[in-house]
Amino acid sequence: MSIYYTWVVKAKNTPLLKKKCNHCNSERFHCSDKFRLNAQKKNIDIWLIYRCVKCSSTYNMTLFSRIRTESISKDRFNKFSENNVDLAWEYAFSHEIRRKNNVEADLDSVEYEIQYDEVPIEELRELQNEMITFRINCPFDFNLRISTVIRTCLNLSSSKLNQLIDTNAVFVHERPLQKKHKIKDGDHIKIDCVKLMEIGLFEKDTMN
Repeated sequence: MSIYYTWVVKAKNTPLLKKKCNHCNSERFHCSDKFRLNAQKKNIDIWLIYRCVKCSSTYNMTLFSRIRTESISKDRFNKFSENNVDLAWEYAFSHEIRRKNNVEADLDSVEYEIQYDEVPIEELRELQNEMITFRINCPFDFNLRISTVIRTCLNLSSSKLNQLIDTNAVFVHERPLQKKHKIKDGDHIKIDCVKLMEIGLFEKDTMN
């Protein structure tokens, strides 16, 4: 028997941009969730609009420059025109878009929540020598460490998580977990059930 759980990581906001404002002393801009479109004949420019967190001055981050209108699907073009929030977040979290605009994101500014079910100890006992599998759903990349999610969802202290890592009890895509590993959408984490029980998973332990 094997058990499969899903951990869902949801961002609560888009990352701030690290950018000096020309109108005040602020060094951060937030995404307005709105686009600016400028069509010239058969070409179009599209920007994602950011605003200074202090004075609301605007900064337009280039998404497309002088591209043919027909190169954008009708559905996506309508989303740009309607200021679709989901689409705005897709670009606001895009490392490639930021790279092309030579701007840096303050990824620490992203707040998030994790949706997960607690693992009953009875199920771990039934697994005996098997592995328990967790899939991570996280559509946006903001450099969250896998170890942070594991600690939260299994209520582990740093010391207990270190025990698991040091004994190669945690695997990501069949490779031992490293503390530096960052979350990618669709990651599969496998943990040795016996070693989970050995460290006293369900004993009260202060997170540190």
